[in-house]
Amino acid sequence: MRLRTLDLIRGVAVLGILAVNIANFASPDSATVSPDLPHPGTTADHWAFAATLVFFEGKMRALFSMLFGASLLLFVDRQDHAGRSGTALQVRRLAWLAVFGYLHFALLWDGDILFLYACVGLGALLLRGSTPLPMAMTAVLLFTVWQSWGAATWLPSVMIEAQVAANTATASEQRDHAAQIAGRRATDAQDAADTLAPLGGEIDARLTSNAAYPLEVVAYNWGETLSYVLIGMALLRSGFLSGAWPRRRVCLLAVGGLGAGLVPTLAFAAWAQAHHYPEFAMHMMLSYGLAFPHLLMALGYAAALVLAAPWLLRTRIGQRIEAAGRTAFSNYLGTTLIMTGIFSGWGLGLFGRFGAAALWPFVLLGWGLMLAWPVRWLARYRMGPLEWLWRSLTERRLMPFRRTIAIARNSH
Repeated sequence: MRLRTLDLIRGVAVLGILAVNIANFASPDSATVSPDLPHPGTTADHWAFAATLVFFEGKMRALFSMLFGASLLLFVDRQDHAGRSGTALQVRRLAWLAVFGYLHFALLWDGDILFLYACVGLGALLLRGSTPLPMAMTAVLLFTVWQSWGAATWLPSVMIEAQVAANTATASEQRDHAAQIAGRRATDAQDAADTLAPLGGEIDARLTSNAAYPLEVVAYNWGETLSYVLIGMALLRSGFLSGAWPRRRVCLLAVGGLGAGLVPTLAFAAWAQAHHYPEFAMHMMLSYGLAFPHLLMALGYAAALVLAAPWLLRTRIGQRIEAAGRTAFSNYLGTTLIMTGIFSGWGLGLFGRFGAAALWPFVLLGWGLMLAWPVRWLARYRMGPLEWLWRSLTERRLMPFRRTIAIARNSH
């Protein structure tokens, strides 16, 4: 029995992830922290960047990671209930996810999160026997320590950046800051050159320059991601996703989470625009400083969707979002294939040509595709194509794929 609410929320998350990832697909890394990098943006670019920052940045990553945690625990519990070793099967499942993730990185895009999820998932399994409250408390403690440490590592560069802007930095500080900025622009230029190279050259650049990059992603992100995964596991075990929470409590989480997260996010967006998006401050805040507002808004989104699910799942758009969530793995990797085909050198080669506002038509294109195919596909097949492959590899046998349609014959 599927948890339709879980699929619905996952569908929203996989759609929202594209609104954030589009900048990585289409532009150098610096474009993710400022609408004025690597080139000055227009007023429309500033508004588009602010909208993404307020409503999507960090929130979708948190939501997707929490849903991964819930799905991980749900799989184990169901396998255990069926008399099988849920933990052993999940370990094998995560091992194959790591393979998919590394191939995703090596062949297509260095923004992969699947390898990270696979590694973090193994750690989360150690805590799967906990009750919801210890899970949540462990997650919040780890999250607080991780984000505080991360912000502290960026703080010296942020302070020097502010002093340079205020003309109070020493000559040595100004030289060091200028050298760091020059290094980042050189990285942007190299990123563009690698992305616009033929496919073989792009793959070679990734594997030659840093074949261990997915492990670095794990090292720099495991604390945050594990926190989200544990929160998702706690939400599942507490009955949040199955409708066991009192409606009043879910309403409080929706209103409180969205309100408490939105206010500081809006305040920071206004500050960033007024101060012309200082690069190091943006990195610190987007990665660490806004972590709790991101988390609160993600929880608020989840609660709002739980409240809306009974009505939304009766509508066509709700059913399409649910189907997108059921095929999230195929949608995630399929989106990479389409977007790299548009922006990379082996495709249309449009990398670096668009500001933040002009990227939204590509987001809408991706959303349209993600909402269009799954409903018809799932009418004929039991799961998405990559979901089936992943499940078959986990089970070490070909799983049933096509749906069997019984045709009733009237006797005469």
